[in-house]
Order: sequence, then C-alpha cells, then structure tokens
Amino acid sequence: MQGLILQMLEGTVTSLKIFFLTLIFSLPLGFVVAKGRMSRIAPLRWIVDLYIQIMRGTPLILQLIFVYFAPFYIFGASYDRFTACIVAFVINYSAYFSEIYRSGLQSIDRGQYEASKVLGFSKTYTFFHIILPQVIKRILPALGNEVITLVKDTALAQTIGVAELFRVAQTASSREFSTVPIFIAGVFYFVMNYIVSRLFVVGEKKLNYYR
Repeated sequence: MQGLILQMLEGTVTSLKIFFLTLIFSLPLGFVVAKGRMSRIAPLRWIVDLYIQIMRGTPLILQLIFVYFAPFYIFGASYDRFTACIVAFVINYSAYFSEIYRSGLQSIDRGQYEASKVLGFSKTYTFFHIILPQVIKRILPALGNEVITLVKDTALAQTIGVAELFRVAQTASSREFSTVPIFIAGVFYFVMNYIVSRLFVVGEKKLNYYR
C-alpha cells in the first residue's frame, strides 16, 4: 500500500504540473482572446468566435488526440506527450476563460468609462483601477467553477499516455485486480478540489471586505 501511495503522489505531481501550467498560460491568453472577441474588426472577431466555438463545441479528449497526433500526420514531426497535453489544455481553457472575461467586461456600465474620461483619468488608469477590480469580483465565482473543473480534467491527460494521477490509479487497479487505487485517486482529487474551492472562497471574502 505504501508503494501505491508513493506512485500516486508522483502522479499527483504530474497532475499539478498540468493544472498550474494550464492556468499560467490560459488565464492571460483567455483575456487576449476575449479582447479579440470584442474587437471592432469584423474578420478578427469572426475568427476568434470560430475558435471559441470549436474549443467549446468539441470534447477536450478529442482535442488532446488531435494536438498530439496531427503534427505527425500533417508535418511528419512529433513532440513529447506532456507538451502536447499542455498545448491542448491551454487552447481549450483559454476559450472558456475568454467568455468569462467577456461577460465580466461587458457587465460594466459604459457610463463608468465616460465618467472616468470626464474626470481626466487615462484609459490605462481607468481599466486597472476602476474597471478591473469590479470585473474580477464579478467573474470570480465562474472562474472558480472552471478552475475546479480543470483539476478533474487533468485525468484526461492519460488519453495520450501522460502518467498523471488517474493513469497511475488505472494501472495499479489493473495490476492488482482491485478498485481501491481508483477510490484512492478519488480522494486525491477531492482534496485538491477542496483546497482550490477554499482559496476562491477566501478570495471572494477579501474582495467583499475591501469593497
């Protein structure tokens, strides 16, 4: 049992790497995509909208397979599984995050921008000191739900052979003819999700305190 726990801890480290790398790249990329979706340039807006529709309209598992195998069949080149996993997760989650950002940005009354302009504030100051704090507060619950989903979605990395937590559990379950490793993995996922959810609850409380 001790050996199994150690193996699952190693798998958890891989899952956490996928989780954090996805957030690091997809959160800022999602904002760029949101701005493109809101652009006044029609062709750019159409392209970004198509990208979002594809990412949200097809399963992540299919996107993982495509990102990993497509370069080989199209260009005759390939890259490692972990990199393919991160690329697929980033382009998928940036689409979801972009829609969350867009909803937050569009929920701000245009009068606030006009009032800031009358008061002589620059566009940069207005965005970072007046608009952004309100946007963050409004999108935090939706963002929290998406991040919690990401924790569970890391299990899909095993589709292309990445040895994350769930793949380790599956391998151990097949080897020992027991479902115990699967249930242990479930506990690991629950703990990770509990920590993430508590962090977002604390964040919401702090935002309400400084309101």
